[in-house]
Amino acid sequence: MAISTRRALAAYRNIYGALRATNFTANRFSSLIGSTFSPIRYETVPCSLEQTTNFLLESRRSFAKGRKQIRDEVDGDDYGSVTTAVNVGPNIKATAVSQMEAAIDALSRELTKLRTGRASAGMLDHIIVDSGGVKTPLCRMAVISVLDPKTLSVNPYDPDSLKELEKAIISSPLGLNPQSDNQRLIVPIPPLTKEHVQAVCKVVAKSSEDVKQSIRRARQKALDTIKKSVPKKKDKDKSASAFSEDDAKKLEKEIDDLTKKFIKSAEDMCKSKDKEITSS
Repeated sequence: MAISTRRALAAYRNIYGALRATNFTANRFSSLIGSTFSPIRYETVPCSLEQTTNFLLESRRSFAKGRKQIRDEVDGDDYGSVTTAVNVGPNIKATAVSQMEAAIDALSRELTKLRTGRASAGMLDHIIVDSGGVKTPLCRMAVISVLDPKTLSVNPYDPDSLKELEKAIISSPLGLNPQSDNQRLIVPIPPLTKEHVQAVCKVVAKSSEDVKQSIRRARQKALDTIKKSVPKKKDKDKSASAFSEDDAKKLEKEIDDLTKKFIKSAEDMCKSKDKEITSS
């Protein structure tokens, strides 16, 4: 209260001083031009400090009320505001498809690494070569090609790395024994033993289950996102979402269909690999 009073006094003194200065300037201007111009006379109305303070306080309150009223009108007025309806359905579906495709790609890479009785260029991709303390995938240091169903050819980009490539292939768990002709490596693919066939089939089965779980996780994430995107009953009037309950049900069905499609694709890949292993 004391601070408000001091401010009111200061404002009153400033106003009073300004009025007196204006009257003085008018009188002086009239005397200089020598005309019949009558200076402005301001009548000094005596008022107490309490009256001045109340007047200033009421002015401040009126100004604050007017500003609040304008702000409320602007907030409650829809004119000039742009509300864009957002349909999140395509984004949810695209994300789910991307995650499921990534799971299928990972499965394909894992199956390619498995050794069967048939030569495959991708079966050496996962081998890491230690060259001068730097570990590099073999596929980046050489060209791998299939000479026949039982033989691979490894042609190094740098002939000096031939010994390192040979050592890496021998050290791998594939059980391969490459032969060098000083320019390239010839890698014969030996027939699988019964024990090896059983072990590889177990790996294929585990890879199949892992990729199915990844696909189902992608499905569950999509369904959770759909559930969160549907506006609740109390928020329907305020929500700018173009995603309705009917859209959610339709999208859920599409996600379920995609899940079945990708799981079937994974099963077909694993069955094909099993057949390749057991028939070799």
